[in-house]
Amino acid sequence: MAPRVETEVAVAVTRQIPGWLAGTALLCCGLAVRAGVLPDDQADALYHSYDGGGVEITGPSLMVLKKLGQNMAVNGNYYVDSISSASIDVVTSGASAYTEDRTEFSGGVDYMHGNSIMSLSYTNSSEDDYEANTASFGVSMDMFGNMTTVSMGYSRGWDTVMNNLDSTFSRDADRQNYRLGLTQVITGDMLLELNYEGITDEGFLNNPYRSVRFLDPGGNSYSYEAEFYPNTRTSNAVAIRSIHYLPYRAAVSGEYRFFTDTWGIDAHNLKFGYTHPLQPDWILEGNYRYYTQTAADFYSDLFPYRNAQNFLARDKELSTFSSHTIGFKLSYDFIDKGWRSIDKGTVNIAWDHILFDYEDFRDLRVATPVPGNEPLYSFSADVVQLFVSVKF
Repeated sequence: MAPRVETEVAVAVTRQIPGWLAGTALLCCGLAVRAGVLPDDQADALYHSYDGGGVEITGPSLMVLKKLGQNMAVNGNYYVDSISSASIDVVTSGASAYTEDRTEFSGGVDYMHGNSIMSLSYTNSSEDDYEANTASFGVSMDMFGNMTTVSMGYSRGWDTVMNNLDSTFSRDADRQNYRLGLTQVITGDMLLELNYEGITDEGFLNNPYRSVRFLDPGGNSYSYEAEFYPNTRTSNAVAIRSIHYLPYRAAVSGEYRFFTDTWGIDAHNLKFGYTHPLQPDWILEGNYRYYTQTAADFYSDLFPYRNAQNFLARDKELSTFSSHTIGFKLSYDFIDKGWRSIDKGTVNIAWDHILFDYEDFRDLRVATPVPGNEPLYSFSADVVQLFVSVKF
């Protein structure tokens, strides 16, 4: 197999799709999934597609949630990414386009006691050169007459990184995630949510296939050497989200998130959304998202010479870049008054168009006489989701 260079943005986007759908549902329903109420029995089916930057990712996701009595519910999820990549990293490295599958299984249990819900879950994600396992625990509690919900959680992940070009290569990465959240009813028409997330990573944190480039003596050409990252990283993020209900069953929402880490990256995320009922059974949603970040301290598109510093990176996702996303979602309740054993059925189709602009990552597909004068790289991507949910 040719050297594989991960397409981090695309995979990250598709991995977040179920979360995006859940987030949309929370906004539609009020952000307030009360801690003292277990969700209804539910079955969901999702098909997702990502196409952009020479990368195509498609696949299904299936989820089932079932109550066991009044105080306990169990859930299971199956998720697949089928990846075909001829990204700029693959093309400029001289490697051939590659295809692979990533399969993810997860399961969890929720237990309700009074106004509190405790949750346990386990996830396994597997591909031919990466194995990831994550165990999570969370608890949420309603307080002050159900006007306030406090939540906290902890996750531990242990990953194994392999290399298809070296059967003896195997490295570990350990990850810990700490979460704290507060949801507050401000008025009868407004909700506010505050969240904090802290992440610590330790171990092999870079890509075994990726290289950086450096100037050759004379400055008229360049060569490559392997990336080398620090083996620790600590990240912190805070977010504030709000939703305001309008008199005609519509809603507006806003979100701001700030991220910083010990690698020198600072990121800002701003998102606005609007939900509008078209007819009793139809809902249209629109959203806009702006994201910007600074580069990691050890990132460079072109290093001045070999081994120019202790740590080296040329991953465009560690560079200075920004993105704009505009998205739409249409939902239809095809069952809203019950049918046989189904209480409610909803079908949703969503489309997001994303524009990425890199400020210090250059397009090496365009040759120039002097290295470092290549045009800056940019590309667009489309994410399509078809999502069917039934409650019974």
